[in-house]
Amino acid sequence: MLELEQESGRTAHSRRGLLLRTIHIAGELLLTVGVIVLLFVAWQLWWTNVASDARQREAVHDYARGIGTAAPAAPPLPSAVAPEPAVAPEPAEGATIGILYVPRFGADYTRPIVQGTTPAVLDTLGIGHYQGTAMPGAVGNFAVAGHRQTHGAVLDHIDALVPGDRIYVQTREGYYVYVFRNSQTVLPSRTDVLLPVPMRPGAAPTESYLTMTTCNPRFGSEERFVAYALLERWQSLSAGPPAEISRAARAAGEG
Repeated sequence: MLELEQESGRTAHSRRGLLLRTIHIAGELLLTVGVIVLLFVAWQLWWTNVASDARQREAVHDYARGIGTAAPAAPPLPSAVAPEPAVAPEPAEGATIGILYVPRFGADYTRPIVQGTTPAVLDTLGIGHYQGTAMPGAVGNFAVAGHRQTHGAVLDHIDALVPGDRIYVQTREGYYVYVFRNSQTVLPSRTDVLLPVPMRPGAAPTESYLTMTTCNPRFGSEERFVAYALLERWQSLSAGPPAEISRAARAAGEG
């Protein structure tokens, strides 16, 4: 009888030991997983921004320097006979279309605008142009997309735009000045915001729109935040940059 009790005690002790070891191992695994998750979050919110910022600055400087070495445009005509905005053809995937300046996002804010909205573009090069939408200055909808919190956070402060804010696009043809009008949040399925006249299927455009899209909320992707602007004017490169972005444009070319 005593031997049975001793054997039972040893079995219970062994089971308790096994349980404690299992709990210890599970705790270590959970701690490891927690560290991995924290490292992943840090990578997403910090390192991708650092790496993308460097690539985007380089792309802006390369493009601006390329424009600087190009043949100068014809002198601007008097405003009374100013031509229609020059419009370039849509380029191949991955080609740089121009530079985006948004003073509301910071006096030195500059980002490259690149053809396409694939991860290869948005995760490294900043602002992506939706293929098939209008080009800068054209009648219709010049629609672009960008990340809000990662990979450069190019549109992080899109909700800070105020009606009347200027948004500038520089290309090899000139500077296009858009005026922010309004914004809205929609579901990701609302692709009608990319139509020639946003949200009006079948309507023929008579104005030049700029539509910027990004994820909403800032740390999620359940919705899309959409900002709309209208073309106010344009000027050739030979006229120099608009005063509001002259310092940023000069810095872009000197980088």
